[in-house]
Amino acid sequence: MKFLSRLFRNMKNMRADNVKQNFNPTNYVNSNNFSSETDYFIWVDLKNFKVNIFNGSTNNWTLVHSYLCTIGKKTTPTPKGTYTIGIKGLYFGVNKGYKCWYYTQFKGNYLFHSIIYNLDGSIRDGRLKMALSDGCIRLTKINAKWIWDNIPRGTKVVIK
Repeated sequence: MKFLSRLFRNMKNMRADNVKQNFNPTNYVNSNNFSSETDYFIWVDLKNFKVNIFNGSTNNWTLVHSYLCTIGKKTTPTPKGTYTIGIKGLYFGVNKGYKCWYYTQFKGNYLFHSIIYNLDGSIRDGRLKMALSDGCIRLTKINAKWIWDNIPRGTKVVIK
């Protein structure tokens, strides 16, 4: 009996993995009528620690980048909801002894930004695909810079 129980549990896990592998972010976004004031749209997939960036228009979005990210920890979660890109800046945190590069605001003090660097340029915390920030979305420096360089103010951001 234990053998059958393990077998069915493994089959269930295999099916869940296959569904996850076949999941298509573009189909998800285009089937949910997401719109944006700009030619870009960002969907943050909290479960998979991914920032998915699309170009196009409602029901005709094309995935251009999918970046691994770090999200907020349980005590300071990344806010779920629909937001728009606001202000941008080169870096912050110097007065606290660190630097986070290329920040792009999506809600109040919540930002897309780089991983955390020491003031000497070395990496202080480069972990991705984890829930450990104070609610911001951390990316590699080059990916944070791509958003900073390319995503205009007013772009819709959906976080789920």
